[in-house]
This record gives sequence, structure tokens and C-alpha cells, in this order.
Amino acid sequence: IDSPRLDLKPYPLYESNDLALLKSHYYGGIKKYQWTAIPLAMHGRVVKKDGSFVDVRIGEEPGEPQFCVTDLLPHLGAEQMSKPLAKAIEGENLNILVGSRPVRTETGKGESLFKLNVMRLLNEKYEITEEDLVSSEIEFVPAWHAQDMGFDRSMIGAYGHDDRVCAYPALMAILDCKTPEHTAITVLADKEEVGSEGNTGLNSSFLRYFVETLAQQDGVEARDVFTRSQCLSADVCAAYDPIYASAYEPANSCYLNNGVSVMKYTGSRGKSGTSDASAEFMAQVRNLLFQNNVLWQTGELGKVDAGGGGTVAMFIANLNVDVVDVGVPVLSMHAPLEVTAKLDIHMAYRGFKAFFETPIGK
Repeated sequence: IDSPRLDLKPYPLYESNDLALLKSHYYGGIKKYQWTAIPLAMHGRVVKKDGSFVDVRIGEEPGEPQFCVTDLLPHLGAEQMSKPLAKAIEGENLNILVGSRPVRTETGKGESLFKLNVMRLLNEKYEITEEDLVSSEIEFVPAWHAQDMGFDRSMIGAYGHDDRVCAYPALMAILDCKTPEHTAITVLADKEEVGSEGNTGLNSSFLRYFVETLAQQDGVEARDVFTRSQCLSADVCAAYDPIYASAYEPANSCYLNNGVSVMKYTGSRGKSGTSDASAEFMAQVRNLLFQNNVLWQTGELGKVDAGGGGTVAMFIANLNVDVVDVGVPVLSMHAPLEVTAKLDIHMAYRGFKAFFETPIGK
């Protein structure tokens, strides 16, 4: 899932003062201080020189070891705590603790014994070497599972709600849509958190090539298909948080348990980096949700000059497709634990399913 996380560097393993650690490079927009002193799980794939691969998943099941980024004790942390939050934890110090025992040798002496012991264990279990880590994609993510939140169980707390909480309803909606009147597709793309670049991001040509192939089979131009197409860009929005009310504009915010959000535009400050949906398409989506009894709301991503954010809608709009952002409001977005409302997730599913099943014209 394309969510903020800690990725490993190409040569990550090192030891320092009798501890074995992995060097990471954080991925996406995070508050770095939130990633210290929490349990982490290891996920990913290691590809060997011969092309064979090993999938790694450690820290999710009971009894499995977990990992962490250490933090400084408050007794010695006066200097650290005097720094701004953005500087208190440096990105280069988000190193993951993975071992503290040396490998046994006949003499009891040698170099890099703590690092070698970790590699010995990895080699025994996965048959990989240190060099194999150069051709791997390994991520460390919070090691807790999704849970009901609140006495009333009305919310869900989990890592990676942005954007599993929209991807899953979109996937289930199209799977449950049996006979749509028009061709319907759900596209799940990678790299949104780092600009949607690369051949797995939505800014690549794979969607255009896919539609061109479909169009050729029916003897039509792909550009005509795009021009007649419509899209809901499924991405989360910021839910109003009364604890941090100064960052929001209440009259133009989305709220938990008020339904799926429909945002005409995102972007930052002067709408920078946004796709601004047309008034006509907004009206069609409003009517679609109303006709299908889908609870919905609209808003912005915080105060105008407070910051902002973007989605992949712009890349779809560049194909001459009508598109608008539709998603689920989230508290604590991009944190290791994000919170959403069950009602809003259900309304997202119903809205996506209605969109697939009910042509709204263009």
C-alpha cells in the first residue's frame, strides 16, 4: 500500500557500539518524531541475482520479533526537546534496531560480529546475502492491526488508511458491480505519496496504453474514449479536528460521520497543484449521490494559507477526463495511526458502486 513508511537504503546493515541497525530512508510526508519508540514490522521482497525472489514479512503475527527506532530518554533530552518538531528527529537518524548479539566465533573475536549475526539469521531463514539487499524493496511499517476505536466502536484506527480506506471500497464496488451499462474500471496506482512518478505511478503512460488497447479492439480512437469518460479520484481528505481547530475553516471542512467527501479541488494555498472539477460535473456527482441515498459532504484541506495537499486527479484530468476527488475524511492523516469513521467508509463504497452502475452522462 502506498503510504508513508520507512524504506531501507541499498546497503542498510551496519553495527555501532554492540548494536546492529538498518539505515532507512523515509518515504512520503511524515512527522519523523512519530516514528520513534513504536513497534515496527518488516515487509517486502528481496530479489537475487538469478532473478529468484524471497518475500519477507516479520512482526505481524504473535510471537514474531518486531523492530523499532530508538529515542532519547527525557532525562537527557533537554537539548532535543528545545528543537522545533521538524528538527528534533533527523531523517538520517531513523535507523532501525535489529539485533544486539554477536555471532559466535572460535576465538570470540572478529570484526562486525553483531552485523554478521543478523546476516547469519537472515541467510538461514531466507537464503539471502547482504548484497541481495541492494536489489530489494523492504519497508518498515507500524506493527499494529486495524482496531475499532471508541466506546461506541464507530471508528477504525489503523496504519495506512491513506489510501487503503479508499482503495478497498473502490475495489469492492467494482467487484460487486455485475453488469455496468458502460465500461467500468478501477485503477490502483503506486507512488502517489512521492509524486506519482515512475512506471507504477499514475503519471506514467500505463493507463493511456491500457485504454488505447481497449479502444483499438472496438475500432475507436482512445482520445474519444477519454473525452467521453468520467472519473472519481478516490483519495482521503482531512477531517476536522477540534483539538487543532486553528488549522481548519469550520464552514468548509469535512467531518467524521458526515458521509463521503466530494472535494471540487485540493492543492495548496492558491490552488497550486490541483485539478479543479467543473461545476457541471460537480452537479452531476451531487445528483448521483442524492438519487442513490448516499450521505456526502464537501470541504477543503484546511485553511487556505495553512498548507494543503494534492491528489492524482490532475493526471486523469490531463487525459481530458472529467474528474473530481471523492474519498473518506481522516483524523491524524499520515500518522502511524490514522482514524476514520465506519459510516464514511460505507458511504464511499455505496457512492463508488452507484457511479459504476448509474451512467450520469457527459
